[in-house]
Amino acid sequence: MEEKNLGRILVIDDNEDVLFSAKMLLKNYAREVVMEKNPKKIPFLMNNEDFDLILLDMNFSHDITSGQEGFYWLKEILNYDPSAVVIMITAYGDVEMAVRALKEGATDFVLKPWQNEKLIATLSAASKLRNSYKEVSHLKEVNRALSNQVNSPDIDIIQGQSASMRQLFSIIDKVAKTDADVLLLGENGTGKEVIARTIHQRSSRADKVFVTVDMGAITESLFESELFGHKKGAFTDAKEDRIGRIEAANGGTLFLDEIGNLSLAMQAKLLTVLQRREVIRVGTNKPIPVNVRLICATNMPLKEMVQRNEFRQDLLYRINTVELNLPPLRNRLDDIPVFAEHFLATYARKYKQPVKRLGASALERLKRYNWPGNIRELQHALERASIMSENRELEADDFFFLAETEPADAPAQLQAQSLDLDEIEREAVQRALQKHEGNISKAAKELGLSRGALYRRLEKYEL
Repeated sequence: MEEKNLGRILVIDDNEDVLFSAKMLLKNYAREVVMEKNPKKIPFLMNNEDFDLILLDMNFSHDITSGQEGFYWLKEILNYDPSAVVIMITAYGDVEMAVRALKEGATDFVLKPWQNEKLIATLSAASKLRNSYKEVSHLKEVNRALSNQVNSPDIDIIQGQSASMRQLFSIIDKVAKTDADVLLLGENGTGKEVIARTIHQRSSRADKVFVTVDMGAITESLFESELFGHKKGAFTDAKEDRIGRIEAANGGTLFLDEIGNLSLAMQAKLLTVLQRREVIRVGTNKPIPVNVRLICATNMPLKEMVQRNEFRQDLLYRINTVELNLPPLRNRLDDIPVFAEHFLATYARKYKQPVKRLGASALERLKRYNWPGNIRELQHALERASIMSENRELEADDFFFLAETEPADAPAQLQAQSLDLDEIEREAVQRALQKHEGNISKAAKELGLSRGALYRRLEKYEL
């Protein structure tokens, strides 16, 4: 038996001689041995600390022989931690009660006075069981936490051929090999999540989980529960223990999208976790260590927000060890043919049709458009054209729904090409995003909408 292999052990017995004997024996095998003679302190201990093994006496001074106190405290322990490994300490005459305790959730029992080798063997077997419980429980919680995680089948790594993208990917290759925190800046639709996944896939954590959290979609009331997790009963709807997204990403990469949308209060809570690298689930006081590679993204000007006291400077320093700026599609039009070839091949497979290609007139039209929705908008435009066109080669007319970019000095007014209300609204949303360089909050204000209403329109029009 290797030393310190038994983790943290809690021994609960009102006999000080028993406590002393246990500590002298177990200190060579456990990382820590916590002794407690008053069982009434069990709720406090269970709510504030984690124990790998618990040795619990069957009888205390108030109830010397019946074992009822032991059963009561066994139930209390299991209420706090259903996966707790509890070994009952019992006298020779209490074996029948010990068997009953096994039926009620105890893992094993030892007889007093115990034989040292037998006690260590019992604890060793129980420790392996505890490790199995923890592994299974963690996997279940991670699966539950990630059950709504959307892994888009359309996310592909396309480097492009423009100078700006070649330079960006050169930096990515260097950064990915490290565990440095990364901040991605760029307009909506420029591929920030794709770049985040690229960094993850090229890192030493590639075989671990990649967890995405849309910070703009989390309300302040649910922030702690979603990110840090909660304990059953911590609030009205907490019907079971739940792991948080940060804990679910342990060992892998955590991608916090739209981080610029966090309130100052939420920023402070997140900063505490990032500094300490540990989370505390709502309803408990137990710190849980986490090891994550952090990647954040936003389309908002964080440095300007710091000057306006809208974003914490210390949080910005924490998340931008390496800062990457993703250029908008209008600044790298040379990449359009590369993206077009990829997406058209993708939709040919998806819709079981021949692969289509861009004609010269179509490419020219795509290059004249300003692409306020960036790559995401290009992707949807190509999908629509590939579905509607009956020709193998796409021409300019196949992209009639794209309004050509106005000259720089043209008035920023809505010039509807039709009276279709959906088309007018879609173009208004595009122009608002273009005017405010993808800033959702400013675009929503310009349109007289709430952020949520604008997000729904972006989804509706696939922008």
